[in-house]
Amino acid sequence: MLFERGLQAGEYEIVHEGDDTILKVNYEGSNIAPSLEDDAMCMSRTVSRLVENLDVTKIIFLEKRDFEYSFEQTQLLLEFAGIFKKLLKEKDMFSYQLLAADYPSRVLHQRYTELRNLIHNTLRADPIGAYVQLRRISRRERIELEKEIDEQYIEAIKKYLTLVDYVLGLLEKTKLVAQVKPYLAGYRTGDRTLYRKLFSPIIKPDFMFTKLMASFPAQGEEIDSYSLPDGTEVTIFRVPETIQPLYHLIPPEFKLSEEKYEILDLARNIISEHKPSRQEFVEPTRMRQVFHNVGHDLIEELTSYRNLKLRAKEIDELAAILVRYTVGFGLIEVILQDPQVQDITVNSPPGQIPLFLVHGKHENCYTNIIPTKTEAESWATKLRLVSGRPLDEANPILDTELLLPGARARVAAVAEPLNPQGLAFAFRRHRDKPWTLPLFMSQGMLNAQAAGILSFLIDGSRTFLVAGTRSAGKTSLLGAMMVEIMRRYRIITIEDTLELPTTSLRKIGFNIQPLKVQGALTHGTTEVSAEEGIRTTLRLGDSALIVGEVRSDEARALYEAMRVGALANVVAGTIHGDSPYGVFDRVVNDLKVPRTSFKATDIVVVANPIRSADGLHRWRRVTQITEVRKKWEEDPLAEGGFVDLMRYNSITDSLEPSHDLINGDSEILKSIAGNIKEYAGNWDAVWDNIMLRAKVKETLVQYATKAAMPDLLEADFVVLSNDEFHRRSDQVREESGNLDSKRIFVQWEEWLKREIRKRKPA
Repeated sequence: MLFERGLQAGEYEIVHEGDDTILKVNYEGSNIAPSLEDDAMCMSRTVSRLVENLDVTKIIFLEKRDFEYSFEQTQLLLEFAGIFKKLLKEKDMFSYQLLAADYPSRVLHQRYTELRNLIHNTLRADPIGAYVQLRRISRRERIELEKEIDEQYIEAIKKYLTLVDYVLGLLEKTKLVAQVKPYLAGYRTGDRTLYRKLFSPIIKPDFMFTKLMASFPAQGEEIDSYSLPDGTEVTIFRVPETIQPLYHLIPPEFKLSEEKYEILDLARNIISEHKPSRQEFVEPTRMRQVFHNVGHDLIEELTSYRNLKLRAKEIDELAAILVRYTVGFGLIEVILQDPQVQDITVNSPPGQIPLFLVHGKHENCYTNIIPTKTEAESWATKLRLVSGRPLDEANPILDTELLLPGARARVAAVAEPLNPQGLAFAFRRHRDKPWTLPLFMSQGMLNAQAAGILSFLIDGSRTFLVAGTRSAGKTSLLGAMMVEIMRRYRIITIEDTLELPTTSLRKIGFNIQPLKVQGALTHGTTEVSAEEGIRTTLRLGDSALIVGEVRSDEARALYEAMRVGALANVVAGTIHGDSPYGVFDRVVNDLKVPRTSFKATDIVVVANPIRSADGLHRWRRVTQITEVRKKWEEDPLAEGGFVDLMRYNSITDSLEPSHDLINGDSEILKSIAGNIKEYAGNWDAVWDNIMLRAKVKETLVQYATKAAMPDLLEADFVVLSNDEFHRRSDQVREESGNLDSKRIFVQWEEWLKREIRKRKPA
């Protein structure tokens, strides 16, 4: 609001804030774009204002949002403001009457007119253009001198050249000219591309920048609808002209009264004066709470001042919206609260195309939301602060994680020059709670027998690689396998972007230490390399080691950890590959791990998306559980080094045991059995225990479904179930001298029934 800011459209003021002297210009209601880099008129007027205020350290343009140019960027313009002021004082130097009176000529008059126009107009609006034109004038006049024979005329041109070279000399000394010199070949006056390299304002988040198409599609057929906890309405439409459904979202902030809109706008104008620091973003949850409290008090005060009557709940809702559009991520936060949303993509150039997402039920959808360039730049700034990682021309890729109310997400941002059209983002939503093997069973990703085998192998402290294509669920499956590790053992995780559910597991009693390392594509940070991070874990004591993703040089260190950790603790990681041999090929040929070192891998679990015949649908499935045998030399595929324990059957849509597994021909399972008194030399006992574990997990899924208690499949209860299984197994072994599967199951099932009775609502 103009009267709240104290400036009318086009007015400016000089504000002193601490050590800063800030030029603030109000552009609300103006027809000029508040952009030094894009608008020549804006730059010209700004330089004119700087001429009168050469001590300015920052420039801020006020529109519907604030555009702040840093000290370094302001200094670039101040140099030209100083030159312009100097040349104004020396205006007599450029007088045609004084310098060319002895040789009156229409041609010379045109030259001086051209020079004065460059100084008085072009220099302020387009200093790069002024410099380039002066260089061209200097070149032109020197060529003219070589051809001229009239001594009087030559003398006049020399005087003119002296002035041109004088101004050129002043411009040559500026930082701006020094920075753009390498890019001036073929420069066209008026082209502002180079200014976009030099000037990039910090854009403070504003309230509701995102465009949202609120109306329903004219010929759309509603196929689904539901509401999120905050009142956001989601409607899914089938639209005739595309095979992609429309994900139509109406959040509560688009249904406010005009009075509430005005209160939010006023509050945003006040609270946006504070620019959160890197230190504040280190603890985003605490920062948001502080901003929520401040926003709540501010809104309460503004409503009282406006004589509005709002309930406490309404003020809380407005405060939450205010936080979302100041220090938060706007509508991205709303979408990420939808548990059905898996991935969100924002393509460049922002402001022109809608946001896309992957829905758990309706798969690939387009949305009614169009993020703007302003919002994209705001996200980029916040991601730099959250991660402490750069996003610039030298580092055009940024990978980090977001912790938001009700959601966790991995974010990848791509900027220029890799993305020539600006900024693009991909948000991958992580489940609020860790995935578990019973949850995956309920989704059809694997069956009970596969869960039983994985449980047995994890208790046997094997080494694993979870492989698959992009979006196959590798990290989620690895997290589910972590839930199977008994809480009595310490776990260390290594990730460049924190995706594994370490915080959630710590909350339910796991002894877990996450380590964050440098991303494979990140440079110029103080983060430790992944390779060094893995080697460090070997000095941190006896622990299971979980690597988020094996991408690069850390592969050799991982295999070192596998060899050291063999028969002691679980060592596991994810890797891209669509088959066991694909994993071998990537590890040995791409990542340069010695062939013999690859034998340290015990199990490769492959997860891949399965598509429908029409190509419109896909489902995540575990397609192979394969052991890596050790008696091969060159090619494990040709020499029988890969033996499937289970393989996916597309007809039955299920994993099925191989003949090798059924016949007990598994070196890895036998190796585990050889170290356990009850199993040594007794394949039937091993198989019986695997099937017992399978039955326990299958029964848990059945009871959860029958009792309509899906929480029984969540990590906190699955861990209790696993603990009880181990406790009952130990008790039965102590009492009977063997692991009697029937007695163990009966006792575990009685425990499960008691827990359900305790937890079921009256």
